Amino acid sequence: MSGPTPTLFDSYIISWVQQDVKRPIGTNGPFAQKALLLHNPKHHHQLRRNRHPSGYGILSLHHLGRCVFDDNINLEQTTIAVVGLGLMGGSLAKACQTRRLVDRVIGIARREETADRAEIEGIVDWGTTDLDAGIAEADIIVLATPVRTILTQLDYLSTTIQHHCLVLDMGSTKLDIVQAMNTLPANAEALGTHPMCGKETRGLEVADADLYIGAPWALVPLQRTSPTSLRLVEQLVIGVGAFPLVIDANRHDRLVAAISHLPYALAVTLMLTASDIADDDPLMWQLAAGGFRDTSRVAACDVNMMLDILLTNEAAVRGLMEQAADNLHQLASYLANGDVASLRAKLEAAQSLRTGPGK
Repeated sequence: MSGPTPTLFDSYIISWVQQDVKRPIGTNGPFAQKALLLHNPKHHHQLRRNRHPSGYGILSLHHLGRCVFDDNINLEQTTIAVVGLGLMGGSLAKACQTRRLVDRVIGIARREETADRAEIEGIVDWGTTDLDAGIAEADIIVLATPVRTILTQLDYLSTTIQHHCLVLDMGSTKLDIVQAMNTLPANAEALGTHPMCGKETRGLEVADADLYIGAPWALVPLQRTSPTSLRLVEQLVIGVGAFPLVIDANRHDRLVAAISHLPYALAVTLMLTASDIADDDPLMWQLAAGGFRDTSRVAACDVNMMLDILLTNEAAVRGLMEQAADNLHQLASYLANGDVASLRAKLEAAQSLRTGPGK
């Protein structure tokens, strides 16, 4: 039986263990031929159970790591580990597989059934619930979980990452995350990112390989981020169909507060206000049509995700909530005073902004 030959970017030490004696077996010979089956990440779960898929002895595989700091490395040579296989992470994994952007995709999920499903459906080459095992061979680690979970994971990774790798996140706020990334060890490159797209639904079952097509994808480099790492991530973003925008963390959080986080708060306010009316007259829900559905749509977003976003972008969002309240009070004042001219001017200004070029 033959197996793949380790390359410059895919080097392994393979050992055969029998009767408590470990001896290296190199990359040739019958033991090595069997051991090299473990190059396939689909067999790694059997490795962790100390059993080779062929049943031949007990094997251990030690990954030496690819060097993501090498200027010559290309995206298609890398192994990517996606931590979190919900809508965003699942869609990224699926896009990487569909477009053959990387060498291997590892998926790390909270629930075993999610990891198994991702592997069975070919969304990942190997699915696991073991974070340490999942990232051990990864050149690129993508944290695709809620923001406060990302912060917890970065704290954990700051003391556990041993190999050269690049750590990304897909969180919706950036300042707290990039500050936490600065605690990662020197062998771990880091780059904050945020794809500006999504759906109200969540979970692996709604993962879509085309989710990122045409979407802006914010890239937030740290001072420690190398040009090579930025280039790799730009390749990844363009590869899934999005277009990269480099921006600093403070500016990112301020802008997305206005175009993403405030709209969610306004949609929540709309739904709560409408519900107050419906308590007195349930017919209201039967009258609600397309305009109401469109305006309130984002109120259906995952509450845990949005709670993390609001709490980690509190200052910017709260300031904009107050500004929006002032604008609403001003409209109410025009109505109360019968100031038709001022009311018309505000409505026309908003209409022009919404329908202008590029909107």
